[in-house]
Amino acid sequence: MNNKEKVHKLINEISREIFNFIKKEESSFEKRWVPATHIKETLDLNFVAVPQENIQYGKKGWFFAIIARRLEDEGLVEYKKEDLRAFYRTK
Repeated sequence: MNNKEKVHKLINEISREIFNFIKKEESSFEKRWVPATHIKETLDLNFVAVPQENIQYGKKGWFFAIIARRLEDEGLVEYKKEDLRAFYRTK
């Protein structure tokens, strides 16, 4: 297995773990819509996304956004936005 295959395998494993977390948490939320902030905060998925020499104002949810989009593309989760809040639930 080459480096690219290994990295993509790990990303898929992370995606499945986040999918399982969303599925587990759904019962605690109305109509199973789990807030993205809950997912990111509970799993501590907010990271600084720029080199140390650059300036970024606070941690961002870019990593979770990538994983969530992969899950959405695979048809595993649904996404909705209300006002400024994002929500996910499994299909």
